[in-house]
Parts: sequence; C-alpha cells; structure tokens
Amino acid sequence: MNQTIDLELNVTTEQGLRALAEEGHTVEVLCKADPERKGPSWYGLWIMRTVGSDGQEKILVTARTRMTQNAIRMREFKTATGVISFLVGVGFSQASIPMKNGETTSHRLVSD
Repeated sequence: MNQTIDLELNVTTEQGLRALAEEGHTVEVLCKADPERKGPSWYGLWIMRTVGSDGQEKILVTARTRMTQNAIRMREFKTATGVISFLVGVGFSQASIPMKNGETTSHRLVSD
C-alpha cells in the first residue's frame, strides 16, 4: 500500500523567504548571542524567520550546506553587516538588528 503524506515543514530557503515577504509575511531577526564589537564591526549570532498573518512561522535555512543527505541547517548570520546585506537584498529599505540575546526585531515590505 502506497500512501502519500503531505508534510509542511516550518522552514524556508532564501528564495522562499523573499516570496513570503512579498506576500505580506513579517520577517523577524532573532538575536541568539549578545554581539560584541571588534574594530568597526559587530559580531554575534542572528537567525531569521517569517511569520504569516495566521501566526505560522518558518525558519530560514540554508540549502547550500548538506552535512548529510536530507540534513537541514538553520541559516546563521555572524555579523551585523551580514544581516543588513541580507535584509536589503530581500527588498527592505531599513534594517533593525536586535543587540541582546533573546531580542527580536520585525520587518515588513511596504507596497507603494
């Protein structure tokens, strides 16, 4: 007996995140480690997720690294510049970055 089970994972790739943001989902930046300043740059650990109007969350994962077949890794940003570059690349005109472990900032694309 062959049955097909549709599973909806709570993860998304960069391309999926862009599409969800364009559909009106909020993109949240979560700080996972207090950043520290080294020279002119800030180093820490941030992850991102989308949140739909229904409250459903999807965590950003990377499709570039497969440690084992079918492995999924959360995409981690280790510099504030990396977070800013990613958000601008998605289409945001502003970037707000949480600077304390556990804090979150939210971003929404604005239609003209």
